[in-house]
Amino acid sequence: MKFSIITVCYNSKDTIEQTINSVLNQTFKDFEYIVIDGGSKDGTVDILQKYQNQITFISEKDKGIYDAMNKGLKLAKGEVIGMIGADDFYPSNDVLEAVNAAFDTYKTDAIYGDKQYVNPEDTEKIVRYWTVGSYKKENWLNGWMPPHLSFYLKKSVYDAYGHYRTDFTCSADYELMLRMLYKNNVSAHYLPKVVMTMRNGGTSTASWKHRMVANQEDRKAWKINNLKPRWYTLWWKPLSKITQLFIKK
Repeated sequence: MKFSIITVCYNSKDTIEQTINSVLNQTFKDFEYIVIDGGSKDGTVDILQKYQNQITFISEKDKGIYDAMNKGLKLAKGEVIGMIGADDFYPSNDVLEAVNAAFDTYKTDAIYGDKQYVNPEDTEKIVRYWTVGSYKKENWLNGWMPPHLSFYLKKSVYDAYGHYRTDFTCSADYELMLRMLYKNNVSAHYLPKVVMTMRNGGTSTASWKHRMVANQEDRKAWKINNLKPRWYTLWWKPLSKITQLFIKK
């Protein structure tokens, strides 16, 4: 299967080249790499132009991160879609090969794996693991979700059930995966492998104020999909991340 890997970025000159190289160095080669830049002014575009023969990129103002992701989805021609952030990189060169093999073996519409967080100043220092575990639909009621950037989904599912909602500011990834897996019963399989490395302290973990906004949007995600969480579902979702500080591979 052909993959489409999408990165959205803005003023990311300090990290984007590592991201690009971690994608281009994958042993699995049947993919296109799409970068959606929000009109960077810091030299990011100069770096993208260095790789213009190996990637597809556009640089223009957007309406936010999820609008940019939707631009990438509209350009994508692969059968499987994966996202990688401009601050992130693959932990090994065989990630896409392993994900492709899992799709071939398990015949599901989605594959997801584990994620690790590293010190932003020393990316060799791992500070947190997100070990996700096998897929059980009922786990959503216990605050579970797969890591967004470790989540690979067939394009046909996006075509059937829609893209990211741009009326969300920070939880459209949660809403999309909830809509796909929980509401529409899209099949998924867990790949027990670290498939993404993320610098700690990104947008989704920025502050308690941000976390409160995310909690409100998480609640909105259930409501607009006519789904009912348990009373503790959306309180336990952020609290469960504390255990990631103590789980090591």
